[in-house]
Amino acid sequence: MQIHVLRTWAGPSAVRSCLLLLFIHVSAPVEARSQHGGRAQSRRAQQQQQPLAHRERVEGAESFPLDFTAVEGNMDNFMVQIKNLAQSLYPCSAQKLDQDMKLHFLKNVTVTCNDGSAAGYYIKESKGSKRWLLFLEGGWYCFNRQTCDSRYETMRRLMSSTTWPQTRTGTGILSPQPEENPHWWTANMVFIPYCSSDVWSGATPKTDHSDYAFMGSLIIKEVVNELLTKGLDNAKVLLLAGSSAGGTGVLLNVDHVAEQLESQGHRGVRVRGLADSGWFLDNRQYKLTDCLDTISCAPTEAIKRGIRYWGGLVPESCRQAHVGEEWKCFFGYKVFPTLKSPVFVVQWLFDEAQLTVDNIHLTGQPVNEGQWRYIQNLAQELRSTLRHVPAMFSPACLSHELITRPYWVDIQVKGTSLPRALHCWDRSLQDNNHGNGSNRNQEKHKTPPVRGCPLHLIDSCPWPHCNPTCPTIRDQLTGQEMSVIQFLKHMGFDVQKMAQQHGMDPKKLLGMLNNGS
Repeated sequence: MQIHVLRTWAGPSAVRSCLLLLFIHVSAPVEARSQHGGRAQSRRAQQQQQPLAHRERVEGAESFPLDFTAVEGNMDNFMVQIKNLAQSLYPCSAQKLDQDMKLHFLKNVTVTCNDGSAAGYYIKESKGSKRWLLFLEGGWYCFNRQTCDSRYETMRRLMSSTTWPQTRTGTGILSPQPEENPHWWTANMVFIPYCSSDVWSGATPKTDHSDYAFMGSLIIKEVVNELLTKGLDNAKVLLLAGSSAGGTGVLLNVDHVAEQLESQGHRGVRVRGLADSGWFLDNRQYKLTDCLDTISCAPTEAIKRGIRYWGGLVPESCRQAHVGEEWKCFFGYKVFPTLKSPVFVVQWLFDEAQLTVDNIHLTGQPVNEGQWRYIQNLAQELRSTLRHVPAMFSPACLSHELITRPYWVDIQVKGTSLPRALHCWDRSLQDNNHGNGSNRNQEKHKTPPVRGCPLHLIDSCPWPHCNPTCPTIRDQLTGQEMSVIQFLKHMGFDVQKMAQQHGMDPKKLLGMLNNGS
């Protein structure tokens, strides 16, 4: 009977059946599975231990949340959600949709990757949806002939499209599965591979006199132009997201994209940004080194060299604020105040990439007291740069990148998950904007939180992984899981000294750490 219903989808009985399914399952709360990271992970572990046949039966009967914010009065969108729900409930469906994103090379062949090969994008369209998510991939950068030659030898995928696969499977916020992606799973998904090595800023083609093209900013522009022919022209919301260098790319390009759409007459598309792990600091390194390679070179020096080598573009308002020092616009706390478009910032307080460029390496021997103090001060510096960001999510964890990780729903700050915080942000922007894309500056700055829906989420605890929902830590040599106290001791954490500083009994502090508090 179930198979028959799905095979005769177009008939009225199928619609009635799926409407019935909808009202049976609509009571499942959006945050049901992600109220606590530990419980979610525990349930996954239990599922992995169950026999396959039993697991399929359990998963087939599980409740899935529906994202009513995506419907926005559109009946076609409503039916898309019902059909997706039915296919989630019955994986055996003969009409189960292909969930992967498919590769498209740009039609404008003059906009290329570093080596002159065609740039492109992956897309999974969601017919009826008026929400679009464009994701910018990350992957460091190179800033001169030597570092780019080395990158081409070791990371060619990030400089050339010649080995790109034909499809990609979306995870985290790019996932088409409602349990992994509660609020954006019905959106049109676009993944733009990073092959320009310029933090998405360049506009320089490859010529007879230059070894590489740096066209990151132009790649984004061309992708948007092509998407306008695929339904983006009728969109209500475009979320430009990215991680690491892609997160910085969001800060550099979100206003460019908004201006591009406005100039072409698409003023009804509300453009927003989601910058993950791209809020770097131009701070002093723990140990100063010569600028010989990408990893050890101080962030400020690497960007100063890079912006000249790439012909890098920055937002005009930021350029005017830092004439002659345009490199400053690559650092979040410098560029953010100049932006007109609203941007949600996701940033680990103890970001592994930031620590790496600051020459703090957390492998091998435990860190010394000076390094430990530097790590804690780094978190304090980051907190201070984020204090005026109205919409943000900053857990006290040692990690890098989050929004495309399958576990992104499990991480919480003050009891709120990131998908929930993004949903709250979306609601606050809807309440303060009634469809006119020209009110970008007003939309950015007037984002009061909805009651019970926090937007400014930052951990206050002082050391790495003091948040119990942080991702699992593994020993890099053995691969074995480490408890919080094992990790902190490896980092050189002194329980007696830290307890004294906080006026606590050492045994009580040790107990809290062992419990993951």
